[in-house]
Amino acid sequence: LKDTADNWQVFCNLSIYRPRPPTMTGRNRNPVTKLETTIEQCRGEAKWPKVIELADELKSGYPQVESLANFLMGEGKLESYLEEHPPIEDNFHKAKLGLTDAKRYLNSVIGESGKKAGIALDAHLLLAKLFYACGQYDESLQSFVLAELNTLSEKHLSPRSIRILAESYAIKGMCLEKKNAKAPSKFKQAEQETEMITCFERAADLGILYLQGQDSSNQNEVRRMGAVLETGLQRAPIVLIKTGKLQNAIDRYRVMLNAVETKATQTLRQTLARQLAEVLLRGVSGTIYTPPSNLNTKPASGGKRLWEPRKYAARQQFIPRNQHEETILLLLIAEALAVRDAVLSQSPEFREARMHSLGNATAVYDLLTLATVRWNQVGLLHDSLEKALKFAFGEGHVWKQYATCLMSMGRYRHAVCALKEHSKLEPQDSLSCLMAARLCYEHLDQIKEGLAFAEEAFSRESKGLRRSRAQLYVGIGLQQVAVSSNLVSEKDRYHKLALEALERAVQQDPNDHLSEYYLACQHAFNYNISEALIHITSALSLRAEHPASLHLFALLLTANRRPKEALAVVQDATEEFPDNLNLLHVKAHLELFLKDVETALETVQQMLSIWREVYEVQLANAGSGMEHDHEKHSDTRSVLQMQSSQMSDKDSNSIHAASLAASRIEHALSEAASSLSSFSPRPGPQKAWMIQFKIWLLLADVYIAIEQPNEAINCIQEASLINPVSHQVMYK
Repeated sequence: LKDTADNWQVFCNLSIYRPRPPTMTGRNRNPVTKLETTIEQCRGEAKWPKVIELADELKSGYPQVESLANFLMGEGKLESYLEEHPPIEDNFHKAKLGLTDAKRYLNSVIGESGKKAGIALDAHLLLAKLFYACGQYDESLQSFVLAELNTLSEKHLSPRSIRILAESYAIKGMCLEKKNAKAPSKFKQAEQETEMITCFERAADLGILYLQGQDSSNQNEVRRMGAVLETGLQRAPIVLIKTGKLQNAIDRYRVMLNAVETKATQTLRQTLARQLAEVLLRGVSGTIYTPPSNLNTKPASGGKRLWEPRKYAARQQFIPRNQHEETILLLLIAEALAVRDAVLSQSPEFREARMHSLGNATAVYDLLTLATVRWNQVGLLHDSLEKALKFAFGEGHVWKQYATCLMSMGRYRHAVCALKEHSKLEPQDSLSCLMAARLCYEHLDQIKEGLAFAEEAFSRESKGLRRSRAQLYVGIGLQQVAVSSNLVSEKDRYHKLALEALERAVQQDPNDHLSEYYLACQHAFNYNISEALIHITSALSLRAEHPASLHLFALLLTANRRPKEALAVVQDATEEFPDNLNLLHVKAHLELFLKDVETALETVQQMLSIWREVYEVQLANAGSGMEHDHEKHSDTRSVLQMQSSQMSDKDSNSIHAASLAASRIEHALSEAASSLSSFSPRPGPQKAWMIQFKIWLLLADVYIAIEQPNEAINCIQEASLINPVSHQVMYK
């Protein structure tokens, strides 16, 4: 028996066991070799019940290797228990009872018999894992001391041995992290932090090396990493961040992401890419950002480390040059992996896996939203969210992100459709209805559809926080319906309903400046100037720097025949908002009314300059084919409707006797009607062109006031190029 024990393979510095029992005779060699191979295969594939069964067979068939059998029994019982009960704080008490047998088997082989068999070190490492699972951190660290973990030298190991080492370094790092808060001095704390970071970095390298080895072993399925290994792989950069070493943490992330990807490392790569992108977004500014350099640094000795994962080393490897390139690249990598892992099946048995993959994908898309919006890459976000809808069509959050993305791109009709879908998925949420109502009011000229959305939001907010805002949107919709109505009776009815709705909105939230503002607008529509002034004053007292309220206040002062006060208000407002064209428009009119023509001319010229700065980029994009379909015809349609209504009014008044003036009007209208077929709007946002159209007409008025008719004619011609069928152009 002594000769048999002496023939066992013993490592000099690391005795990670690989079962290779010797044989005394050739007759026994084949059965033992077969058993040895089966045990090694089962250990590598984590088939622990089978390992326990074979260890019991080994113990009964070969009594001379009892220490080896006891080690295998302890290892199998420990690992099989931890597969069902992860080593977390809630399971500590249960583990002390459930791991009694495993502890007894492992303790039996840490003595002389285990040392002779070459498995004592392995037993110490597994005992350290057992103590950690029981919450006994001091005992775990003591086992690592007995195993001399810090003095191990690198050598070729089996996949199972690499995993044991990776978990050992991870467990030691986590134990040190738990103990670090109780360090007696700052010096001791710094020493423990350094050792802890080293352990986590070694655990990460060995863990990735182990996962890379799974791909090369031709296994059909990738085994679970386990809670210990998964935590150890991600912990190194997090600890570096907690200790204030942000750049070291970023470099660590980059090194890990530069490891060669395999099927087993895809989930890890997705997590690391998302975490690094979040660090770059939240913790790094442009001034302290350092772009990645050569990550394939070789050790000082010049040789390749055995416990280091394989890394990419292509010459044409893309290296990001700045923060936004690296952030978006990371998120696109994470998104590609998340989409590839998405569970498309809607069967109930896949619900948990589907929700897990969806949660990972949603986290990536949220970060991608922040990154792309910050650097004006919304088109990229749109493409990604469209892919997300293929597997997240039933998730309201993704639909809301998609809708807001469409809104930022100016695709308002599609955004309303997306918001409709979101409102169906989340019937208690009123925000999507309010957003859709606003789009209908502001951009689509669909007032009644917007009013329906606002009423739906109000019905959903019977006891919600947005009830007053929903009531306000209902009032705005009624107000817009009244303004656009042609029948006097219908107009009066909707004005009355709008007034009642807006008064209720003010009552529900007296501190909302928008409710006061729109109520003032409603009183102004009803020609109740004194009440309008009271409410616009209240709106300005709630928010003094609201340009729309200042604009309305100036208009109400002019209606109250106080033009000088109105001009003073507008002058103060334009100092605060120098590029607000509405305020400048009123200012120019007031200056023109008060005979300050030269100043009015300067104001209008300033408006033209601001228009170029604000809208020329949009128009240039439109010229290159980047305009959106919804903006091509919205304003043109209203112009055509206006012209046709004018012509119908003319026909209804045909009972009057013809006169020279009437014939001229008919001639002008016939010319306008004939030009409708040839009229096509300018490319680009029609809102921008209509603003310029109004500026040209205002400038024509100024030139007429200073008796420069030729200049005025030029301005009118410029306006006619934008909208030749406008009644204002004909009037000028």
